[in-house]
Amino acid sequence: MSNLKISEIKAFVPSKDFALSKQFYQDLGFTMASEGGGVAYFHFGGVSFLLQDFCAESFAENFMMHILVEDVGAWWQQVHESGVLEKYGVKVTELEDQPWQMRDFCLYDPSGVLWRIGQNID
Repeated sequence: MSNLKISEIKAFVPSKDFALSKQFYQDLGFTMASEGGGVAYFHFGGVSFLLQDFCAESFAENFMMHILVEDVGAWWQQVHESGVLEKYGVKVTELEDQPWQMRDFCLYDPSGVLWRIGQNID
């Protein structure tokens, strides 16, 4: 029988300015574990993504990532306290309860990638 176990899945997140985006994610609290060949590997705990030194503008502005967290309020506060809003001129939305049983907010990175950060609610 074949071993079809998947150990990880990662998205390639586009960046218009690779150096700026790398610093943005580090300032937000992600760890850059490696970099080479125009790709940087970021993680936070057990989740990760690959930041690429490539960007098709229409792609970046229509690219969305989702992070499911245990405490969305703590993440909303982390975004504000990290200084990324002022330093990078990015925007963040207010916390909002969604009809799909999630409380979340959106954060845009310097390339226009939308990160939806939320937690499940009952």
